Amino acid sequence: MSAKEKAVVLLSGGMDSCVTTAIANETHTLALLHASYGQRTEMRERQAFEEIAEFYGAREKLVVRLDALRQIGGSALTDERIAVPENCHASINKIPVTYVPFRNAHFLSVAVSWAEVIGAAAIFIGAVAEDSSGYPDCRPEYYRVFNELVREGTRPETHIEIRTPVIHMRKSEIIRRGMELKAPLECTWSCYQGEEEACGVCDSCRLRLRAFAEAGYTDPIAYRAQVAR
Repeated sequence: MSAKEKAVVLLSGGMDSCVTTAIANETHTLALLHASYGQRTEMRERQAFEEIAEFYGAREKLVVRLDALRQIGGSALTDERIAVPENCHASINKIPVTYVPFRNAHFLSVAVSWAEVIGAAAIFIGAVAEDSSGYPDCRPEYYRVFNELVREGTRPETHIEIRTPVIHMRKSEIIRRGMELKAPLECTWSCYQGEEEACGVCDSCRLRLRAFAEAGYTDPIAYRAQVAR
């Protein structure tokens, strides 16, 4: 049996990136990348990353800091002066205040640099276009263009493909796929503002709780509150 090709997986510690890791693990050797950028729950997300990395026995890990995103601000995730919305439904016509401006480009740039150095053939990212918060850097078009940028901006002999295996899935489908692959969803963290218990009322918690209900499973993490979704 030939050795698996290596893939860099962007692992935030959230549900989508965890299932993306499980999908990548089927076909590739994992090199897991985590970025902290001064977000409200960075310590809890780092813990989730470490637990998931341990679950998969990842031998290669890279943790980086992108503090410029906090310095720039403009998002409820990085600026304490902007409140995280609670008990509200995301509008498809308005980008929410939890959007971190052009964040995924920063993540992908680090991932491409690392992938080129370690000889990885692919980069996996758990972006979701449908049934998410409406972030512009989670659209399929974004990743098509970024793949072109990677081709133009790396060595001629470098061949790295950005893959988005869950981008067209609903959150409930992502959960079902994770269950099929026995992904450690109990290790994941999605809340935008809590680190001890998930708040249950921010947009991310509401999407997650609704998805588990639609998928027919009980969310394995603890919540401070749960409201109608």
